[in-house]
Amino acid sequence: MSYTMPTIAERPAAKEKTLYIVANGDLRLTTNVKTWDKQQEVEAQFAAAAKEAGWETTRAHGVDPEKGHGFIDCQRRGMEVFRTIPKEAPLVVVEAVWQYSHHLLHGLRDHEGPILVVANFAGDFPGLVGLLNLTASMTKANIEYSALWSKDFTDQWFKDKLGEWLETGKITHDESHVRDLPELPEGPEVELGRALATQLREDKAIMAVFDEYCMGMYNALLDDELINPAGIYKERLSQSALVAEMEKVSDEEADGVRAWLDDAGMTFHVDNEGDPKECLTDDQLRSQFKMYIAALRMADDFGADAVGIQYQQGLKDTVPASDLAEGLLNDPNRPPVKSRDGKRVLYEGDALPHFNEVDECVGVDALVTNRIWKAMGLDPSTTLHDVRWGEEWNDEFVWVLEISGSVPASHLGGYENAHSYRQSYYFFPLGGGTLQGTSKPGEIVWSRVFIMDNELHVDLGRGTCVEMPDEEVQRRLDATNPEWPIMNAVLHGVNRDQMMARHKSNHLNVAYAPDAQTADKALLAKAAMFDAMGYKVHLCGDVSI
Repeated sequence: MSYTMPTIAERPAAKEKTLYIVANGDLRLTTNVKTWDKQQEVEAQFAAAAKEAGWETTRAHGVDPEKGHGFIDCQRRGMEVFRTIPKEAPLVVVEAVWQYSHHLLHGLRDHEGPILVVANFAGDFPGLVGLLNLTASMTKANIEYSALWSKDFTDQWFKDKLGEWLETGKITHDESHVRDLPELPEGPEVELGRALATQLREDKAIMAVFDEYCMGMYNALLDDELINPAGIYKERLSQSALVAEMEKVSDEEADGVRAWLDDAGMTFHVDNEGDPKECLTDDQLRSQFKMYIAALRMADDFGADAVGIQYQQGLKDTVPASDLAEGLLNDPNRPPVKSRDGKRVLYEGDALPHFNEVDECVGVDALVTNRIWKAMGLDPSTTLHDVRWGEEWNDEFVWVLEISGSVPASHLGGYENAHSYRQSYYFFPLGGGTLQGTSKPGEIVWSRVFIMDNELHVDLGRGTCVEMPDEEVQRRLDATNPEWPIMNAVLHGVNRDQMMARHKSNHLNVAYAPDAQTADKALLAKAAMFDAMGYKVHLCGDVSI
C-alpha cells in the first residue's frame, strides 16, 4: 500500500552576518495602518546600528499593498513568515508599537538561532509596552531570548549591548535589584498575610473571566492547575452574555449612574453635535453605564470576587469601551447598583476588583491586595497600568504609568478630579469615555504576578507617585495618550534598565497607602500571603523587609 507523503518546504540557508527582522503588529487594521510609518522609522534606526556593528539586516516578510502595512497581523500570517526564515539565523523582533504576541510565539518556540527583541523607548508609540508583553510571554513559554531598548539606537549603552548579543547570542542585564524573599519576621503583618492565605484556600474565591486571551497576552493566562491549589477558581463567561445583560438594563438605571457621577463632581467632555468618531456622546456613556450595571449583576449571579472584561476583541465592534465601567468597579466609593428585583445593593460599600484586558495575573494580585488592604483598614482601590514610558525629572527617573481609562477615582483624589474624554477611534471604534486624571501624590506598593519556569512568581516593590508641575504633566500626557489617566511614579531602588530587564509584563499593579510606614507593612503582609499561597516571592529595589 502506498501513501501520499506530505511535502515539507525546505528553508533557505542563513546568509552570513545577516540579521533577519520580523515586525509584529496589532490585529486591528486601523491601528496597523496608523502606526506603520513609525515602525519603518524604528526599523531603519536599528538597521543603521546593526550596519555600524558590521552586520546586514533583511526583512523576513514584505509589505501588503492592499492592507497598507508590513506587520505580521495574525497567527496564520506569522506561520507563513516563519516557514521562510532559516531556523539557525539570528532573529530580531523590532517593535515600535503594541503587538499581539501569539502572532509569533509558534515560530519563536521552534527557532534555533539567537532571538533578540528590540523596542524604541518612546511614549508616542508604545514599542516598549509591546516588548514587555512579548518577552513576558516568551518567559512563560520557556523560550530563550535577549531584549534591548533605546530612544534612537545611537547611545553607547545600546551599542555595547548589541555588540554583546552579536558576539555571544546573549545579553546579561543588571538585575541586582531583585532578591528572593528572606525568612519573614514574626509579627502582626506576617500573621495577617498567612491567615488570609488560609482563609482563601479553605473558603475559595472566584474570578469571573469574560473571554480569555485578550490582545495576544499569553503571559496573562493562568492555568487552573497553578491557581486552584491556593483556592482561586475561574468562572468562564461569554462577553455575548454581558451584551445581552446590558440590553436588559433600562435607560433610567444608566442615567442614575450618570447623575450620581455628576453629583460627585466628575466632568464629562460631551459633544453630541460633533462627529461621533471623534466626540464623546451621551449615548456612548449610557452604554458604558449599562455595562457597569450588567457586570455587577452577572458577578453577583456567580458569586464572583473579581471580574475581568476582555473588550478589545469582540466587544470593540459591539459596544463602547469598557474602561469607564472598569474604573468604577475598582473603587468602593461608586454609584450604587441594585439587584434586578431592586431589593439589594450589590457589593455595597466594596470595590469589585476588575482586571483590565482580562489579565488574570492582575486578577489574582487585585484579589489578594483587596483582602489585605481591607483587613488593614486601608483604601482597597487598585488598578493596573501599562509600563508606558519615562524620563529623568529632578535627578530621578519618573515613569509614566498609563492605562486606557480604568483607574478608580480614589487614585485621582476623587471624582471631582476625574474627567471623561472620548477614546481614540483607532483603538475604540464605537467610542466611550475614559476615567481620566492625574494620580495623586503618595506612597504606593507595586507588584506583578507571572509564570516563570512553569511556576507562579510575584515581584513586589515600593514607589512614590510624585507631584509635578501642571505643564510637565501635560507634556507627558501629550507625549503618550492625553485622554488616559496618568501616574508619574518613582520606583524605589529600581532604575530604568533594571525595570525593563526584569519586569515580566506590560502591566504593573498599584495600590496606595497613607504613608511610607504603612506601605511597608502592607507590602510585608502581601509578601507573607503570597508566600503562604505557594508563590515564589521576590523583592525589587528598596523594600523594608
